[in-house]
Amino acid sequence: MPGVVEPDGIQLRTRPAEPAGPHQVVLALEAAGISFAEQQMRRGKYYDQPPFPFVPGYDLVGRAVDVGQGVPSGLLGRRFAALTKTGAWATHVTVDAGDLTEVPESVDSADAETFVVNGITAWQMLHRLAKVHAGQTVLVHGANGGVGSTLVQLARIAGARVVGTASATHHDAVKALGATPVDYRSPALHDELRKLAPEGGYDAVFDHVGGESIVHSFRLLARTGTLVSYGTASTRDAQGSSKAPVLKLFARLMLWNVLPNGRSAHFYNIWAGRHRLATFRTKLRADLTQVFALLADGSLTPQVAARIPLTRVGEAVQLAESGTVVGKVVLIPTDRA
Repeated sequence: MPGVVEPDGIQLRTRPAEPAGPHQVVLALEAAGISFAEQQMRRGKYYDQPPFPFVPGYDLVGRAVDVGQGVPSGLLGRRFAALTKTGAWATHVTVDAGDLTEVPESVDSADAETFVVNGITAWQMLHRLAKVHAGQTVLVHGANGGVGSTLVQLARIAGARVVGTASATHHDAVKALGATPVDYRSPALHDELRKLAPEGGYDAVFDHVGGESIVHSFRLLARTGTLVSYGTASTRDAQGSSKAPVLKLFARLMLWNVLPNGRSAHFYNIWAGRHRLATFRTKLRADLTQVFALLADGSLTPQVAARIPLTRVGEAVQLAESGTVVGKVVLIPTDRA
């Protein structure tokens, strides 16, 4: 990604593949995702993105083709998922061996890819932060998106009732996942959401929209409910500082947490806790392994919006940003197209 460009301005470059260094593994790409993070990075709006130019790509599934010193040779030929934050949109990606989670051979690589960053995010927000359990009712904004559709499915597996916002064109897809859909464009959106909530409010609300939406989300909570914010989608195309909307969001969440109202508010950051690397990796691997197990046994339905060759990345990004798809746009090697 050379700078702030339109999707068709993303450039392809060729360079020699480098061997794995100590404690590293080289993965040959089988699938990489296009998430909201890359959409923000293209605009220079992601909170802590690297300076341009850089190779985007938040996560991938690939097969180990080279291992460095200190890495067992038995990893060669096996398939793994990894979070990278950047760098995954490449035919060969070097990652630390400690960041790998094995992918069951019984599942398709693109299907698994839809549950890497989305699966970890949804699982940890649902189970580690909100601690959703059977009999509760939760609200998922953007229930047709990558994280949103995963949240809906995991919440239903946990035994919760789910209400999900989405555009009217995606309501059938949201219903198929087991949620009650509400049109996010409705002028009476918050009144409709309140009517669908149990008496007292929602046990948990998952909000990726940010901005003023976060205020309405907090007001929809039950007295002991949990709000989990995980993005600022409403400010994606806004001009000005990329940090200001996030800092304003943090301030609101901190204020709500000190008020004596019984509710809790969190901002989910997938990288939080990485300063305690061993613990971070253990939790991530455990959570993603559980998600992959649900995928392998058919409990989770992958939402692959499209499979597009890496060489057509501009087209893929444009589709991912169009708002017309359900699930995740996945980049695949050109020779598999």
